[in-house]
Amino acid sequence: MGQKVTAIVLTGGSPDKKLLERCLKSLSWCNEVVKVEGKTGSFADWRNEGARRASGDWLLYVDADEEVTPDLKKEILDFLDTAKKSAYAIPRKNFIFGKEFKFGGQRPDYVKRLFLKSKFKGWKGDLHEEPVFDSEAGYSGEMGHLKNPLVHRKDIDISEMVEKTNEWSEIEARLMFEAGHPKMNIFRFFSAGVREFWLRMVRQTAFLDGPKGVIYALYQVFSRLVSYAKLWEKQQ
Repeated sequence: MGQKVTAIVLTGGSPDKKLLERCLKSLSWCNEVVKVEGKTGSFADWRNEGARRASGDWLLYVDADEEVTPDLKKEILDFLDTAKKSAYAIPRKNFIFGKEFKFGGQRPDYVKRLFLKSKFKGWKGDLHEEPVFDSEAGYSGEMGHLKNPLVHRKDIDISEMVEKTNEWSEIEARLMFEAGHPKMNIFRFFSAGVREFWLRMVRQTAFLDGPKGVIYALYQVFSRLVSYAKLWEKQQ
């Protein structure tokens, strides 16, 4: 393989040591691994720091609770020298509460993670960061999609989920407020909850993942309402 791959691993937030070890072991085939601790700033800042430190032709972003499967490794190595696109999304297998989730929007769960560095400009966004590319360098705007997955082990309990919701909802509420979101009222609270419930439980059939799937889906409804409640608070 003529093209070199740099794996960029975000290790902030006290990652589980066993998961991190599995992550790094799954990246042993890469030409370089850059670990970003990420103590201050946003996810976009941390991802951009990794890109600045990388020397490879391709950037492969992997979080500390993810691992590259052997099939994904082979797929990447087989196509890089002849790749026709500059950016690729990778599907994920999500394990939550120790169970693989196949419904509720958890599969195939494509994430944008593999980029040709020469056409990559960086990440932007405070909450749901997105990659930005250099059109002048020949990026066509088309994202390729790989077939084989990353494995994502979301090793988290309800208490930790509540802590993360409290943190993320602050950012989400601020972004909605700064975007001039209409003033919250009873109808908007009700419709937001119904929409999220309909999405998770009906359209994405979260109940097919069993009790754990139902619990996780209902938690997403709760999380959404917390964000809107904090938006309401900012609007007062």
